Amino acid sequence: MVVTTSTLLSSNAIVPTPHNSSLSSSSSNPKSSNISSINRRELVTSLFITVSPFFAAPQVNNPTNANPISLPISEARGLFQMPPVRLTNRYYLVRAGESEYESLGIINTNPVAKTSVDNGLSERGKKQAIKAALALKSMGACETNFWIWPSITQRAYQAAEIIGAVCGISRSRIVPEYSFLDARGLGAYEGKKLDSVSEVYASDSLSPNMKPPPIDDGTPNESVSDVFVRVTQLMSILETQYSGDTVIIVSPDSDNLTVLQAGLVGLDLRRHRDLAFAPGEVRFVDASSIPTYKQPASAVYKCLNPPNCEMAHSTLMSLSIS
Repeated sequence: MVVTTSTLLSSNAIVPTPHNSSLSSSSSNPKSSNISSINRRELVTSLFITVSPFFAAPQVNNPTNANPISLPISEARGLFQMPPVRLTNRYYLVRAGESEYESLGIINTNPVAKTSVDNGLSERGKKQAIKAALALKSMGACETNFWIWPSITQRAYQAAEIIGAVCGISRSRIVPEYSFLDARGLGAYEGKKLDSVSEVYASDSLSPNMKPPPIDDGTPNESVSDVFVRVTQLMSILETQYSGDTVIIVSPDSDNLTVLQAGLVGLDLRRHRDLAFAPGEVRFVDASSIPTYKQPASAVYKCLNPPNCEMAHSTLMSLSIS
């Protein structure tokens, strides 16, 4: 039997008695003889009986009597993880063309100067950006529902505008990224010759947590793991904001892209340099694009959980002693 509100209010039902002596007195109200006092437990029990049919388990032979609480809900996207189980969008990775500083053979990674005109594309870099745009168009990246996400760094945004012009889209499809795609900060290597960056990559091959020496001019000294955090945050935004679209990521340097691709394909982060991008290079994100395995510098160490692999301190010490 289902107890409804009308049943509770019938003459034989138990309802609360107002706290008023004139109303509770049987002499002043003859009909009150059928009304008795109710305590809190009885009231809760009555209400539970009233609503319980709506939450009853569904009957096998009666699909219309389904429990609304157990109905399937939209699958929520969890936090983005590397390597991802799947990608909801198609991604193209582009390194901006050569910058003015790079044409002079000088390292420039200080984010303070990233929007400076001096940090823009060189003449050679502009030609490289045009080639990148033509490559993207031939690869089918310039079709409907595509977006260009460049770093706000001058050379990357200039490259994005060139890509947009070749693909025939307005600036409304160019979404500048203000921090996650900054060039990797190389600390004390700032202002040195480009050749010296090989020392940084030698450290990267030992551990993704090793940082370049610091400097006090505002240039960050970022490890591979630091860059990995940034690009993972970027992918979290892109995978949440878009669904089934094409996204062209334009980076001012190679390290953002190599660390990102290593994470996406599950490659040991110490090997990110194996995926190096030349200025103006375009690459489609492909999970099967992992290069042939090459033994890392720590020959006795095996990565068990790519791309997050770190050499134990004892291993480092044994290598240094030997």
